[in-house]
Amino acid sequence: MFDLNVNGSSYETNLELAMQASNYGWHHLSFSYSPDEFGDALSFKKDLKDKLNDFIDIDYTLSIKSNNPSEIRKIVRKFRNKSSCISVLGGNLKVNRNCLENIQVDVLSKPYFKRYDSGLNHILAREAKNNNVAIELVFNDILKSYLAPRSKILANFRDIYKLHRKYEFPLILSSGAQSIFDIRTVMDFKAVFMQTGLTDLEVENSFKTAENILEFNKDRKNMI
Repeated sequence: MFDLNVNGSSYETNLELAMQASNYGWHHLSFSYSPDEFGDALSFKKDLKDKLNDFIDIDYTLSIKSNNPSEIRKIVRKFRNKSSCISVLGGNLKVNRNCLENIQVDVLSKPYFKRYDSGLNHILAREAKNNNVAIELVFNDILKSYLAPRSKILANFRDIYKLHRKYEFPLILSSGAQSIFDIRTVMDFKAVFMQTGLTDLEVENSFKTAENILEFNKDRKNMI
């Protein structure tokens, strides 16, 4: 079971979180870091992987948060061969569109972020499919919202499910965990997303899609 979006922190915090995730049935975690944090985090990545080798696989995701498409493209080019996964926080329609048109981006995270709609339409869904950019839905958005905000998030999820089934773009589900208290067992994680409208097979396929992203990027630098 693959989670590509866990908030990255210090060596000790990452170690504690990864061990908890291993106990809960997860097979892989990718810790998310901003471009400013990514370099420092690389300094202890090997030690962390070695320490966790017998329990769980870990890697890093570059997480970009910007409303400037030009800046995003520049960061993606700089880090493309240094990161096993590049994710861009969505919400802004220009960002959503530019990311889904960019084959160098792996994941558009939360296209619904701070929006009243899902942030996707049939045109953007086709771009996601054509350029193989995954749409990420985050468990923590459900966990830490209540009443009307949670209802809106769930409605946006269901709108994305409809587009996913029609246009078959990649879909991944991540925890967005910021601490050990946000980690849930794989069974609980799956059960929540199935309650929002996904089937068991669709949830399993989201894990497979996350795994495929990592496998593809192992050889990306050798591709033309």
